[in-house]
Amino acid sequence: MSTVTHTSGQKRPDVARPAQPTGRRAGAAGIGGRIFNGFSHLFLVVWAIMVIYPLLWVVMSALKTDSEVIREPLSLFPKSLQWDNFARAWTAGIDSFFLDTLIVLVFSVTLTMLLGSMAAYALARYEFRGNRLIYWMFLSGLTLPVYLAAVPLFKGVYNMNVVFPLLGPNKHLTLILVYVAWSLSFTVFFMHSFFRTLPHSIAEAAMVDGASHTRAFFSVMLPMAKPGLISIGIFNVLGQWNQWYLPTLLMQPVAGEPKNQVIAQGLIELSVNQGYKSDWSGLFAGVTMAMLPVLIVYVVFQRQVQSGLTAGVGK
Repeated sequence: MSTVTHTSGQKRPDVARPAQPTGRRAGAAGIGGRIFNGFSHLFLVVWAIMVIYPLLWVVMSALKTDSEVIREPLSLFPKSLQWDNFARAWTAGIDSFFLDTLIVLVFSVTLTMLLGSMAAYALARYEFRGNRLIYWMFLSGLTLPVYLAAVPLFKGVYNMNVVFPLLGPNKHLTLILVYVAWSLSFTVFFMHSFFRTLPHSIAEAAMVDGASHTRAFFSVMLPMAKPGLISIGIFNVLGQWNQWYLPTLLMQPVAGEPKNQVIAQGLIELSVNQGYKSDWSGLFAGVTMAMLPVLIVYVVFQRQVQSGLTAGVGK
């Protein structure tokens, strides 16, 4: 190894420096990077068109007349804006579908977030016998397709109506409890990882000051987990709003009782009814009204969702 002589007369080994790409290799790396960036940007543009164009097509078709929908189905710009299509779709049953959906979602999402965060905090914060077993039992719910439980769930709901009148087919409470059970596994999994990133010393300091475990959870740890709560809350709202299979299975009409249907069921019924009437513009208006609330929720809370998803990695 070569040496370098200093003014003091001492010699020390040269410090090896990593070889820098020069000449042809540097040019090839630059060209490869530009080609990769070009393909990635092209892919993102194509993907954006594939996502945005159908959304615009549905919204603009809701503002057309029936003849324009049939004669010019792929055009985006109607000759005149037909706002009365939304009023016609609303009176066709969308109003009752929205009300039933909001009743179910308010209680199901609230219970899911409360029970899921409490279970996740206990499993992440306290070590006890059977901790990992309970945690993996929650995770096993992610591996079970809901279709496998359709038959026992259907029979259990109908048999439950004999014992508990508030439960059974066509009941909001039944769908709420099933939604909570269906969403609890992913909520516990997500919040467990989030709670493990929070400093436990703050909860210990609160307990030293006299706070109980419950007070420390609700007053200290839960507010610190706000980004994670917002993220998993949005996922639960989107998943339960778009759920069709479970409402169709459980919210069956019962003779002598008012029919309860959530928005996903209502759109199917609206498509059948409006199809018989050839009211295609009213059908597109109903789809638009069902689509816009979840789109607005995601756009408003987009940054909170991203911060909640990355908070566990950054801490």
